[in-house]
Amino acid sequence: MKLLLDADETRFRDEVRAWLHDHVPRGARPAEGPELAAFDQAWQRQQHDAGWAGINWPTAHGGRGLSLSQQLIWYEEYARASAPHIGVNFIGLAHAGPALMDSGSEALRQRHLGRILRGEEIWCQGFSEPGAGSDLAAVATRGVVDGDHLVVTGQKIWTSFAQLADWQELLVRTDPTSQRHKGLSWVVCDMRTPGITVRPLRTMSGRWHFAEVFYDEVRIPLAHVVGGLGNGWKVAMDTLAWERGTAFVAEQIELARAVDRLVEDARHATGPDGHRPAIAHEDIAEQLAELRAQVRALRAMTMASISRIAATGLPGPEASIIRLYFSELYQRVRRLALRVSGADALAHGDDHGAWGWSYVDSFRYTIAAGTSQIQRNIIGERILGLPRLR
Repeated sequence: MKLLLDADETRFRDEVRAWLHDHVPRGARPAEGPELAAFDQAWQRQQHDAGWAGINWPTAHGGRGLSLSQQLIWYEEYARASAPHIGVNFIGLAHAGPALMDSGSEALRQRHLGRILRGEEIWCQGFSEPGAGSDLAAVATRGVVDGDHLVVTGQKIWTSFAQLADWQELLVRTDPTSQRHKGLSWVVCDMRTPGITVRPLRTMSGRWHFAEVFYDEVRIPLAHVVGGLGNGWKVAMDTLAWERGTAFVAEQIELARAVDRLVEDARHATGPDGHRPAIAHEDIAEQLAELRAQVRALRAMTMASISRIAATGLPGPEASIIRLYFSELYQRVRRLALRVSGADALAHGDDHGAWGWSYVDSFRYTIAAGTSQIQRNIIGERILGLPRLR
C-alpha cells in the first residue's frame, strides 16, 4: 500500500493547494433551488476554465486524466480547503458522462460531454421506482419502440435535482417479456419533453432535494439509447463503478473533521449528570475515542482499495465495504452528537451546520448509492462467496 508522496506528487499537491486557496468561493453555498444550481454551475465552470474539470475523465474526452494518486491528492486538498460540494453537477460528471464515454454514440458524446464539464447541463438519474428502490432489476417503467422513438410510460422516485435538471439518465424496460436485469435499456431523456411531470419531495430534514418523475407516453428518439436496446443493465453497472473510489475521500476527511468538532463540543457541553463536561463521562469519552479510531480505519481501507486499483487497474467489490462502513459511521457520529448536545440539538431550525439537522439528514447516507442492505448483499455474494438469494 502506497502511503507517501514522491517528489512529483508533492509538487502536484502544492499546485492544487495554491489554486484552491486562491479560488474556492468564500460565500455560503445556497441551500436549494435555482440559486443553488447557479452557484454549483459557476463553480464548475471556474474549475473547467482553470483545467481542473473531469480530473478522472480521459484527456480524449476533455478531462484531466489524472492518475489515482493525483486524484486522491485533489480530493484531499479539496476537502481541506472546504471547497463546495459537487452538487447539481454530480450525476453528469460521475454517471452520465462516463456512460456516454464508455457506450454512447459519437453524436451523444459531442452533444453532451463538453457541456457537462463546463457545468452547462444539469443531469438527474431516473433509476429508482416506488417498487424498485435499490433493486434496479425490478424496474417496471416501460419503453415501447414506435418507429424511430421509444414511448416511455411509468414513474421514478427519489430523483435528485429532477426539478432543476436539463437531462436525465433513464433506465426503462424495453422488452415486456423480460425479467429482472434482462431487457432494460439506458436512455438519454430530455427533461423538457412533453409528458414529463416533476413533483418535488420534501425530506424530513426540510430539503427539496428529491422528486418524483412521471412519464405519460414520453417520446424519446431511439438515437438516445446508450449501449443498445436491452443492454441497459451493463451500462448502469459500468456507470455505478465510476461512483466508487477516490471521490469519497473528501467525504471521509469531512467526517474526520466532524469527529474533531464533536470532541471539542464535548469539552464544553454539560454532560448527562448536569454538572461535569460531557467528555468527563467515561462512556462518552470511550465512544469518542472509538469514533476517532473508526475514522482512521475507514481511511486505511480506502488507501488499501485505491492502492489495489492502481496495481490491478480494476475496481473491486470491496468498495461496498467502504461505502457501508462510511454511511453507518456517519450516522453513529451524529447519534453521539445528539447525546452530547442534549435538548439543545432540537433547536436547530434550518441550520445545516447544526448537529440536530445533520442527524436528521444523515439517514439518506444509508439509502443513497445503494441501501445498507444492498451493500451487505454485494459483500456477501461477491466477497464472501455466500449463496445468492432468489
